[in-house]
Amino acid sequence: MIDSPLFERLRSAGGHALLAGTSLVCVFPIYWLFATALRRPEDVTSLSPVPWPLSLSNVTDAARQVDITGLILNTFAMAAMSAAGQLLIALLAAYAFAMYTFRFQRLLYLAFVGTWLVPFQVTMLPNYILLTRLGLLDTLVGVVLPTLCSALAVLLLRQHMAAFPKELVAAARIDGRGSWSILWTVVVPNLRPALAALGILLFINAWNEYFWPAVVLRRSNGVLQLGLRSFMGTEGEQWGPMMAVAGLACLPVLLLYLVLQRHIVNAFVRSGLK
Repeated sequence: MIDSPLFERLRSAGGHALLAGTSLVCVFPIYWLFATALRRPEDVTSLSPVPWPLSLSNVTDAARQVDITGLILNTFAMAAMSAAGQLLIALLAAYAFAMYTFRFQRLLYLAFVGTWLVPFQVTMLPNYILLTRLGLLDTLVGVVLPTLCSALAVLLLRQHMAAFPKELVAAARIDGRGSWSILWTVVVPNLRPALAALGILLFINAWNEYFWPAVVLRRSNGVLQLGLRSFMGTEGEQWGPMMAVAGLACLPVLLLYLVLQRHIVNAFVRSGLK
């Protein structure tokens, strides 16, 4: 093995160059999305890498055709309710699986996690029939309700709780705290990074969902992903307004990541308790 300062510097430079190239490949589609949205309508199909002169015509055209503000608010409400519901249910289920010992515990846990392997298309028809009987079609509640239980979220949180020091839980019980108090005052404060990382993953997954909202919201474009269909027709696609709405759909997720970035990084690099 070659072991010299020059070789180490070359290897480090090569690694950084590879990471930089990979980053450019990942970022370029997002850049092209915003570049297309900011071009003039007559320049939408231009291959120029720099959109000049800049124009907001595509944004104004999109605003005239769809209620962008309403779509963003509906999508945010749907994604927030779905992510919050999945986090709450996963937190309670993971706490039970990790902190208690009961009969058939392992079998029940494996069966619960096994539901993750069932394709959503298999359960789509029973869910649709149930929503029809409950009168929840064409509502955001109907979109959110079947997504509230996430086996992946339970699996991830259970792994974090299994590594939680049982001595702290035992000490809290000796102090007279009940299970509910221990969960919210002892366990949850130490799982904030993991909860933040999982929360943003669940939020992004719900935000990007298209298939299920398209099935439930039959007569309305209640979310952004369905609103994009307004720019696709038999006479051709309106690429400028479509890219403008798609760009606006990216902004809330980017802002959410910037707000929770510190917690997300801590979830991956922290191996113990503070």
